[in-house]
Amino acid sequence: MFDYPVMLIPDQGTVLVTFPDVPEAVTFGAEKEDALLHAVDALETALSFYVEARKPLPTASKAKRGQHTVRPSALECAKLGVYQAMTEQGIKKAELARRLGWHMPQVDRLFDLHHASRLDQIEAAARVLGRQVEVRIA
Repeated sequence: MFDYPVMLIPDQGTVLVTFPDVPEAVTFGAEKEDALLHAVDALETALSFYVEARKPLPTASKAKRGQHTVRPSALECAKLGVYQAMTEQGIKKAELARRLGWHMPQVDRLFDLHHASRLDQIEAAARVLGRQVEVRIA
């Protein structure tokens, strides 16, 4: 769902990583594997800008044959899924807080991609939006 294709560009002894769908996400690494590890953090940071600005998340385009993709960590994907459901339904954070019986700081932490929210809280938010969280090991 949040698998974003990346461009890996050799750049003076390092590998530059850019995301065609998320122009705010740019990073580099010493070699390809290192660059892809840094790309996760760059992607999460860039997507947090969208959440903070209350903008819709960029849609991930289909990767071309042989092109690498990067996705946020599982917890961040769950948070982003709830955020995306909320924005698609036109629900504001205050309304989500009311439906959950939470205070606004709790909702703010739920959408803070650097906060280690509990999975049961993310599931509760998904439920009040008519969604569910699915976990699978692939």
